[in-house]
Amino acid sequence: MRLFRSLAPVTAAVALVLGAPGEALAGEHPDPFGSECRVTVRGSHVVAYCHNPYPGVDRVRLHIECDRWWDLDTDGTPVDAGPAMTVRLTGRCWEEVRSAWVSHQKV
Repeated sequence: MRLFRSLAPVTAAVALVLGAPGEALAGEHPDPFGSECRVTVRGSHVVAYCHNPYPGVDRVRLHIECDRWWDLDTDGTPVDAGPAMTVRLTGRCWEEVRSAWVSHQKV
């Protein structure tokens, strides 16, 4: 009984690999996509640099959530980051920034 319990995870792993679709076994991967973005917050100002190392265009957009209830959250204008291109996105709150992030969209 102990031998069966120790082999159970291995058996499950082998079954998953053997049951995988042919594309996964052939080594095909979806096209790589997505810029690498660095977001910096200094006081009420936000700056993001996004570099796209891939051949496809990545439409990036900066989103800022402000800390104060009366301060308006913003969604920046979308910017196309072409292959091997770095783009700069900026935005701000009137007071403190709660969070900031970048969204990506395939073009």
